[in-house]
Amino acid sequence: MRRLSTHDADFAVQLDALLDLQLREEPAVAATVAGIIDDVRARGDEALIELTERLDGWQCGQPSELEIPASALAAAYEGLAVATREAIEVAHARILSYHQRQLPEDLLYEDEFGNRLGQRWTPVDRAGVYVPGGKAAYPSSVLMTVTVARAAGVPEVVLVVPTPAGERNQSVLAAAHVAGASRVFAIGGAQAIAALAYGTATVPRVDTIAGPGNAYVAAAKRQVFGQVGIDSIAGPSEVLVIADASAPPEWIALDLFSQAEHDEAAQALLLSADAGLLDAVEAAMQRLLPEQPRRDIIQASLEARGALVLVRDLAEAVEVANRIAAEHLELMVEDPHALVGSIRHAGAIFLGHRTAEVLGDYVAGPSHVLPTYGTARYASPLSVYDFKKRSSVIDLTARGAAELAATAQHLAEVEGLAAHAAAAAARRSNR
Repeated sequence: MRRLSTHDADFAVQLDALLDLQLREEPAVAATVAGIIDDVRARGDEALIELTERLDGWQCGQPSELEIPASALAAAYEGLAVATREAIEVAHARILSYHQRQLPEDLLYEDEFGNRLGQRWTPVDRAGVYVPGGKAAYPSSVLMTVTVARAAGVPEVVLVVPTPAGERNQSVLAAAHVAGASRVFAIGGAQAIAALAYGTATVPRVDTIAGPGNAYVAAAKRQVFGQVGIDSIAGPSEVLVIADASAPPEWIALDLFSQAEHDEAAQALLLSADAGLLDAVEAAMQRLLPEQPRRDIIQASLEARGALVLVRDLAEAVEVANRIAAEHLELMVEDPHALVGSIRHAGAIFLGHRTAEVLGDYVAGPSHVLPTYGTARYASPLSVYDFKKRSSVIDLTARGAAELAATAQHLAEVEGLAAHAAAAAARRSNR
């Protein structure tokens, strides 16, 4: 891994180059995705069948074959090893418990005129969830999305997942069964996003789409936004560790590996004021890397986007962390609670040596769908709020309407909207 130091005059330039904060979209990807979306809108199921055969490598004779029936989900669950079933159940219960506690309350109050004002929270009617299925299978992503939608009270959750060469991952199907997916379709890529956004004869149109995917999925989510809601545009996975001499170097190395193994574009960074710790972590990585089954991906990720960064002190480490706004931030320091109050930008914050990011990935409770690529400066983790919307509630008394109407009439006249002014004037009487 490369070494950076905040002592260097060009550190900010080096860091910007490493982070590359521009969410660039390749023109060729955008054009390809636009063509796929247009094709699905025009030809519906016929386009889905052809694209699935061409891009996922399996032949679908009838549109109905795109749907994986509930009986197959239940069978997948029953067919799993007991330990795997139990792990899925434990994770699901914790995720559900956490997100049920997020549920917002309706608001209603009475003002000085007796008017009642407030807001109501209601879930979307139908949510779409995308689960990746390329280099790895992700039952955890099913749990971290479908469960959240269900906790929000969404009555129908439609899951799409690619099945390359027609292979259905049984743990993914089992997770869909446990999390409560209403319908599951074996489609992926931009065509799945298009189907969810516009609907086909087989795939129902949804109100919002959540879940990460590759560059084509991200481009499709950008292009259908407005037609449907989207949770976020996901970039490569990333972890930032702030550590002091109390942190075990081997644990840090493994935590960096756990993000780097996602794909070659993932990012793993370590900040420390202890140069000896940076040396020890690098040595641990060199020692442990050969044992990793995905070592080639890890090595490519660390060489392309990883770094060991020497900072002056923990205060500067926090300053740099806020600049980076990482998806996952681990505070592997002796007193993490002394730092957490200064963290302004991070998708998820993990306190202490034992709070490994991987525990958040699977079972801690909060959704692992997090803002990436610096978007934690303004974005938040997936939550029940992504599947709910607010409606303002206004209930005026005769007196209240009359009291407010004069102000409304005056402002309408200032704006030159005569009909607005007349409508307000009509309410100036207490009748």
